[in-house]
Amino acid sequence: MTIVAPARSSAHQDQRSFLLQRAQPAMNGLIDGSLSTLAPIFAVAFATHKPHYAFLAGMATAIGAGVSMAFSEGLSDTGDLTGRGNPFLRGKITGVGTFLGGVLHTLPFLIPAYRAALAVALATIVIELVALAWIRWRFFATSFLQSFVSIAIGGAIIATVSAALGALS
Repeated sequence: MTIVAPARSSAHQDQRSFLLQRAQPAMNGLIDGSLSTLAPIFAVAFATHKPHYAFLAGMATAIGAGVSMAFSEGLSDTGDLTGRGNPFLRGKITGVGTFLGGVLHTLPFLIPAYRAALAVALATIVIELVALAWIRWRFFATSFLQSFVSIAIGGAIIATVSAALGALS
């Protein structure tokens, strides 16, 4: 006797394709951009106490990380075997997400007052973490609180280590 799996509905297949081909690359980019840019920004901010230098470091990192992640995602597989879709489109989505994740908490360093720039950047990071947890909850059926705590732990480790390195100078 042969058991045949029931056919998946078109709506289920469309949702799966959206998650694999759009939401997951965007989430990868947003998380990577939000976390990976913290280290250079906070190291420079704490080392120099000059928001403009932290802004330049953040912009350079957001751009570099966006390009790097675009290539990494685009070259990671063709999408044929995994069903992850067009590698060029996935790379573009991941790269833009990475840039956005990094640039949002970089922009507060346009504020010339060091403490104000730092406070606004920290508030922006909290908003980013809440948004990332919400996206994971909304699209990936994860616990909002667990997602927030997981991402916040990563961010706290990166920010603490980089701020400590910056303070050593």
